[in-house]
Amino acid sequence: MAQPTILERLATGDVIVSDGAMGTYLQARGLEPGGCPEAFNADHPEIIRRMAADYFNAGSNMVLTASFGGSRFMLDKYGYSGQAREFNRLAATHARSVASPWHFVVGSIGPTGEILQSNGGTTADDEMYDAFVEQVTGLEEGGADAVVIETMISVEEALLALRATKEHTDLIVMSTMMYDKGPRGWFTMMGDTPASATKRLHDAGADVVGANCGNGSDRMVEIAEIIRGTYDGYMLIHSNAGIPEIRQGQIVYPEGPEYMTERFLKLADIGVNIIGGCCGTTPKHIERFAEAVHEHAPVGYRVAAS
Repeated sequence: MAQPTILERLATGDVIVSDGAMGTYLQARGLEPGGCPEAFNADHPEIIRRMAADYFNAGSNMVLTASFGGSRFMLDKYGYSGQAREFNRLAATHARSVASPWHFVVGSIGPTGEILQSNGGTTADDEMYDAFVEQVTGLEEGGADAVVIETMISVEEALLALRATKEHTDLIVMSTMMYDKGPRGWFTMMGDTPASATKRLHDAGADVVGANCGNGSDRMVEIAEIIRGTYDGYMLIHSNAGIPEIRQGQIVYPEGPEYMTERFLKLADIGVNIIGGCCGTTPKHIERFAEAVHEHAPVGYRVAAS
């Protein structure tokens, strides 16, 4: 019997527990400052597989691939632009190799680091579109169930990635933006509000929309409330473990598993369907949240079975 898709699982009302940070995990296991995380897929596959397994074992129902910076533009900074499709394929293959039939593998697609001509930059739409096609086709070939176009500051860039996925794969598409709060409220760096960005992405065919990165869990609760006020579709939130601080020369994220879990439960009450961590979060954060969702099931939501 065929296993349910992510959308079929969400349709049951389950809360899907996502994973935590990739960069934080790899930095603790040898990734040098300024190094290329995606190269670990080729050079250290055992670490990438262990990362996915650690998150699955902690209670994640879905794990993102180690492909966030896997566009030809980002990889060119390290001399790997010609290996974009292969790095993405390997990223999905490694995560899939340690996933059970009930686990989901979601291809991570981050910003290219380029600015589109329509946003005042120099990169043409077709150049960026082609780069996203390389990524998404590699991720699908490697066994991904879906992609998440994440940490985007430009809706136009996110829409190109979304279109590339829809036109060249059969993958489910999630898209999350990064927002900052200023005197006039919440906006992306390019000036879109959560309500306007969510509408544009949903109207273009995104199956799941939301926000990630840039904020700790308290502020992510605020962003989720704004999005839920105008959007009744499936929502994903990935929160940082607070805003990083420098302590004794080390970068430290201040929000521990208990603190974040309290806010994650608030996200579930708001109606966020997929909840997980971004920068600074670890398998311990995910393990505590997965436990808490089971403990609080009587309030009206439940965690998807692993």
